[in-house]
Amino acid sequence: MEKDILILGIESSCDETAAAVVKNGREVLSNVISSQIDLHKLYGGVVPEIASRKHIEKINQVIEEAMEEAKVTFEDIDAIGVTYGPGLVGALLVGVAEAKAISYATGIPLVGTHHIEGHVSANYIENKELEPPFLCLIVSGGHTHLVIVKEYGKYEIIGRTRDDAAGEAFDKVARAIGLGYPGGPKIDALAKEGDGKAIAFPRAHIEGAPFDFSFSGVKSAVLNHINHCEMKGIEVNRADIAASFQEAVVDVLVSKTMAAAKEYGMTKIALAGGVASNKGLRRGMELACKKHGLSLFYPSPIYCTDNAAMIASAAYYEYKNGTRHGLDLNAIPNLKIGQRQ
Repeated sequence: MEKDILILGIESSCDETAAAVVKNGREVLSNVISSQIDLHKLYGGVVPEIASRKHIEKINQVIEEAMEEAKVTFEDIDAIGVTYGPGLVGALLVGVAEAKAISYATGIPLVGTHHIEGHVSANYIENKELEPPFLCLIVSGGHTHLVIVKEYGKYEIIGRTRDDAAGEAFDKVARAIGLGYPGGPKIDALAKEGDGKAIAFPRAHIEGAPFDFSFSGVKSAVLNHINHCEMKGIEVNRADIAASFQEAVVDVLVSKTMAAAKEYGMTKIALAGGVASNKGLRRGMELACKKHGLSLFYPSPIYCTDNAAMIASAAYYEYKNGTRHGLDLNAIPNLKIGQRQ
């Protein structure tokens, strides 16, 4: 019988300071998150310098809490998985420095982990039956990718955004209609009160790149609609705008995912990233997968947002593949999927 492998995961790429202990890549023993959302709400978005300072204040605390909750000591830990990119460089450096310090002091192997690959791996936590290959739609504040997960840790990008990420567009539209930060959950909630067919916002299709995305056009269309209403003295129906905008984005995400699944012969679809918790997207994807006879997987909302359990899960498969990093591991804010230091 194989020995259980325990990974301590550390995540600090943006405005969540998180630590988790995960067994064999799929069983979460603890998952502690210290969020800064209320602090950054004051500024309408994440302020990198404030985020970095808060990570420094909280990181020891969340690691201690995660270890206590999992009832383990450093002697029980087989490897430390830490996000080293992509993300805010100052924020990333806090987690990387902490992980390197623990590794140096204890001799525990260090495994630098890709933040977005962590989001993909979040699907393994609750879907024990999910194994590669599968098609994954990654939708977050900074990324929108269609990726074929060929094997654990091996990815082929078949589509990406040419401009705004889906989550970024949600935040900008939310700000435009006065909802504030974070925009995604607020648009999702308000969309339930509106008519998704009320306003015909555009769906972008890119010539010669059928699986690439573009959301700057639909964002601009929302701003133009608001300006038109204000100039004409027409009441701005925020619920209809939210519902119509969300429907336009979901329509593009779902249709391109279905087309890619057909093109590449994929029968399993997974969602990953913060926007994967969007109810409109989940509902649209569920209906499409049912229609086309595909299996759909997605994490619970707690594992869609930034967390360390997903990092520990991704690090487990990297560790099993033989990945080890030295004390020269550095933060790479623009780290690409599949790229390794």
